[in-house]
Amino acid sequence: MADETPTRSSGTPDDGGHRRSGAGEQSPLQARAAFFKNWNWQSVTDLNRRLCARGGAQYGVNSESGSAAGASWEAGRGVERTLAEALEELRAYHRRAPFLFFKGNTFADIARALAALLFRELPAVRLKELTSAVAHYVAGVLDREAMVEIVEGLSQSASFQAGDRVKTRRGSLRGVVTRVLEDKARRGAGGWWRERAFLSAGKLAAG
Repeated sequence: MADETPTRSSGTPDDGGHRRSGAGEQSPLQARAAFFKNWNWQSVTDLNRRLCARGGAQYGVNSESGSAAGASWEAGRGVERTLAEALEELRAYHRRAPFLFFKGNTFADIARALAALLFRELPAVRLKELTSAVAHYVAGVLDREAMVEIVEGLSQSASFQAGDRVKTRRGSLRGVVTRVLEDKARRGAGGWWRERAFLSAGKLAAG
C-alpha cells in the first residue's frame, strides 16, 4: 500500500544515537512521522502473499508468532517515530518471522517504499542506492553503521570543487578533483545538477 505520510524533523537524537550529517545539519534518519499509518496489517500480509506467489512459495502465517505480530503492528501503526526507529521496527518484525516465507523481503519492501517517498527528490541513481541500503538493512544483510553512512551520504547534494580530496563510499578509490563538469539536464523546477568530478587517480561520477 502506498502511503503519503507527512514527515517533520526532530531536534533530538533518536535512541540509536545517530550522528549529524554535518555541522548544524540534522541526519535524515531523524525525520519523524507515523510511517506505518497507511500500512495496516492486511496490507502487509497482502504484500507477503504477492511476494510468495512471485517467488513460487506457499503463502502462510507462522502459527506461533503471526497473530501476535499482527496485533502489535496494529497497536503501534499510528505511533510517530523517527525514520531510524521505523527501520529498526521493520527489522524487528523480520526477526519475529510472522510469515513462513519471504518475511525479510516483505519488511524490506516496506522500508524501500518509505525511503522512496521520503527521499523522492533525489536523483534516480542516488535514490536507487539509498532505498536499496535501507531494504538490505531491514533484511539483515547490511549492518547499521554502513546503512547510516550510505543514507546520510547519498541524501546530501554533492558539490565538488577542483582540488578537493575525495574517495568513493567504500574507499576503494581516492584522489583529488581536477575538473568538475555540469550535466545539462536538470530535474524539476529547482532541479538537481549532476556533477562529474575527474580525479587525478581516476574518475568519479556523483549525482
